[in-house]
Amino acid sequence: MSLSNAVWPDLTRGGTVLVPVGSTEQHGPHLPLDTDTTIARAVADELGPLLGARVAPAVPYGASGEHQAFAGTISIGTEALTSVLVELARSLTVWAAQVVFVNGHGGNLDALEAAVTLLRAEGRHVSWLPCATPGGDLHAGRSETSLMLRLDPTRVRLNLAEAGNTGSLRELLPRLRAGGVAAVSANGVLGDPVGASAAEGEQLLRRMVSDAYDRVRTQVVVV
Repeated sequence: MSLSNAVWPDLTRGGTVLVPVGSTEQHGPHLPLDTDTTIARAVADELGPLLGARVAPAVPYGASGEHQAFAGTISIGTEALTSVLVELARSLTVWAAQVVFVNGHGGNLDALEAAVTLLRAEGRHVSWLPCATPGGDLHAGRSETSLMLRLDPTRVRLNLAEAGNTGSLRELLPRLRAGGVAAVSANGVLGDPVGASAAEGEQLLRRMVSDAYDRVRTQVVVV
């Protein structure tokens, strides 16, 4: 059930709430700024019925400082995101038994770890899981382009898709840390979207949901 569409008498105390966590940041010349949020929301929407969980509205802003050189990026940073996640979970666990953050942006990792550590120290049942694509490229490449062709194809400007820096994270990390994405990719792409397809996006989505289910099912509290 989507909490956005619910009225309070629909809801009972207990159970699990999934909170998609994304970002608003550049995704090359061909993908929308809310790509990470769209993917996180899709995974949560698919996962919810499998777990009997409710899905909260997505958090659309994350820690995206590495993309700040590109127009359109809106980053609230790690400290602010940590506070947002903590307060969301504190509020939700007044009536829900468990909160699971479904994360679509790698830059949110530190905030998620900090928030979950603090909340667990308070005795709250909170965890997080990634929308992971093992073996996928780093940013706005074939993986994310395929996922968006599956989820929202009308917003993919495939005619503008072009390769960016295809180096590995290990190769790029020193320059990424020093100067952000702009230091290693003029177009904001880390990978190559050529060959992306909705069919591949469907396969990736299925894998994401399956992996998320395997990660979270042992942690869900049924009340």
